[in-house]
Amino acid sequence: MAAAAALGPSRLRRLSRSGERSEAGQARESLPVSPSRAPLPLLSALGSPPQRISRHAAAMPKLSENMLFGMGNPLLDICAVVDKDFLDKYGLKPNDQILAEEKHKELFEELVKKFKVEYHAGGSTQNSVKVAQWMIQSPYKVATFFGCIGTDKFGEILKKKAEEAHVDAHYYEQSEQPTGTCAACITSDNRSLVANLAAANCYKKEKHLDLDKNWKLVEKAKVYYIAGFFLTVSPEAVLKVATQASANNKVFSLNLSAPFISQFYKEPMMKVMPYVDILFGNETEAATFAREQGFETEDIKEIARKAQALPKANLKRQRIVVFTQGKDYTVMATDTDVQTFPVLISDQSEIVDTNGAGDAFVGGFLSQLVYDRPLTECIRAGHYAASVIIKRSGCTFPEKPDFH
Repeated sequence: MAAAAALGPSRLRRLSRSGERSEAGQARESLPVSPSRAPLPLLSALGSPPQRISRHAAAMPKLSENMLFGMGNPLLDICAVVDKDFLDKYGLKPNDQILAEEKHKELFEELVKKFKVEYHAGGSTQNSVKVAQWMIQSPYKVATFFGCIGTDKFGEILKKKAEEAHVDAHYYEQSEQPTGTCAACITSDNRSLVANLAAANCYKKEKHLDLDKNWKLVEKAKVYYIAGFFLTVSPEAVLKVATQASANNKVFSLNLSAPFISQFYKEPMMKVMPYVDILFGNETEAATFAREQGFETEDIKEIARKAQALPKANLKRQRIVVFTQGKDYTVMATDTDVQTFPVLISDQSEIVDTNGAGDAFVGGFLSQLVYDRPLTECIRAGHYAASVIIKRSGCTFPEKPDFH
């Protein structure tokens, strides 16, 4: 995944990034961690009893609002079928993914004026919590989302779209930058994606996360998820949420998100890593992470095992590592072993767009995690959600899931 997508929708996952380094978090503080394995594992061994996020086989919990918390880079996805002249005017290739430049400044407004458009709440983390809420269905607003938008027309549309997805979105609104957008310019079977991150890059911890009314929503959550992309925006906000989760023995999950995060934002990522209970990523991101960490292996199962064994702050929970590999098997490493799970095979002719698959997998996984269902069920739900999303354009889904 690349920078652009990175900071936004997972469908921009293949963008490349030059060597940009974070200025935040230069002074690394010492952490209360131990490289030894936790005596009280997060999950029991697979099989009998089934692995769960907690060690107690309690009755199925009743879900309430704000149990799942996500924070990231919100983008308004703007999708339209366009003509070749439109692509040529803005120098776009039919099948490409780029960050908006100065020459694309008017593209988004022209797209809306000239073509019939569809709007969707997008951005990697927002996609995942949106999918989780769709899988959960009821009650509404189990999923909470924080991010930054502009005080403009696209911001109002984004708020409406998040509400339609029954996500409890609380955006930090500022007027210096416009709401982040991702234009999906469709021609026949091709999609040219142009992301303008804009306001998504402007989140301010002290002006939003630190406010009592917002922090209370953070405290209400039982499960937390943040895509690694947000480490490029507000690493201090990520760290505050991660330490809150760890101190209260709640579940904090992070996504590697893109190779450039492991390369150029290594310091803020590794500052957060001791607090990570569940680490997500795909095979490309895992390989880059392994190189940056000096794991000296290209075997994805061994990479998962080594990532699982990294130092951890909360020893009441072991770390779980989950790596997807497109159509190949998914890898899960726990304290005791590394397992693989086949994905749901789709007919090639049914596949429309695979770019949202990673976000959808995480959303499906989280939808079962909040119920404290076995990890095998979390992965099965992740595979189901991804199988639905790849048959549609963008990270969209039918009215109701068919997951049992």
